[in-house]
Amino acid sequence: MTVTSVHDPSHREALWELEDAFERGDLISVFGRCTVSYEGRAASDLGAGDRLLVLKPDGAALVHTDEGRQPVNWQPPGSEHHAAVRGGQLRVRSTRTNPDETLMVRFERVHQLSAMAVTGGRDLTLHGSEEDLRTRILERPELVEPGFEPRETERPSSAGPMDVFGVDADGTPVVVELKRRRVGPDAVGQLARYVRALKEELGGEEHGDDPPTVRGVLVAPSITDRAAERLADRGFDHVALEPTPEE
Repeated sequence: MTVTSVHDPSHREALWELEDAFERGDLISVFGRCTVSYEGRAASDLGAGDRLLVLKPDGAALVHTDEGRQPVNWQPPGSEHHAAVRGGQLRVRSTRTNPDETLMVRFERVHQLSAMAVTGGRDLTLHGSEEDLRTRILERPELVEPGFEPRETERPSSAGPMDVFGVDADGTPVVVELKRRRVGPDAVGQLARYVRALKEELGGEEHGDDPPTVRGVLVAPSITDRAAERLADRGFDHVALEPTPEE
């Protein structure tokens, strides 16, 4: 198991670790002095105290104290985790839209933050890697869509290397972002940066032309509702594909 752990990080250092862990889909624990608030079907607040926050890759969030086995606050699977540094605090927010609920944990100080790569549990496909996913697509491009033609992997761009670059049946450039597990809106934002970078590279606007059309496709076993909404807003597509074929 791969574990990243930091002791007494600054708020900014903790934020960087959280953002990376969200992107990887890690199981995260944060222990520190914090306040907790909940807004939704009811409202509640907890004053400052040392508590343990557990963020699971399926979207669940649990806040534990040093007493009892039940969390004092929680959000169910399918929620979205976000983090930010504001007002001298590290703020970790877990939200869902049906029903509309928000759990906010504001850390005055983080004593310990750990992120663990999940390689087991109920979903055995987590053993697959993004390289496995890339190999599947290169060997069978029609898994993305009929007529898709991969042209390049790790294609450089101003936003970083693209997982797979290709063209569709009409010759339109396509950026394919690969994720080996369920992902949220952060993955859509990453794909959008690659698409924007490729549009800028291909040009058109400097000559008074319309910007070139570039499609974005997110390939992942599953995505959250919020990610699906953002894909639709941007006109991107999602292809549900596991890293390795089912036996």
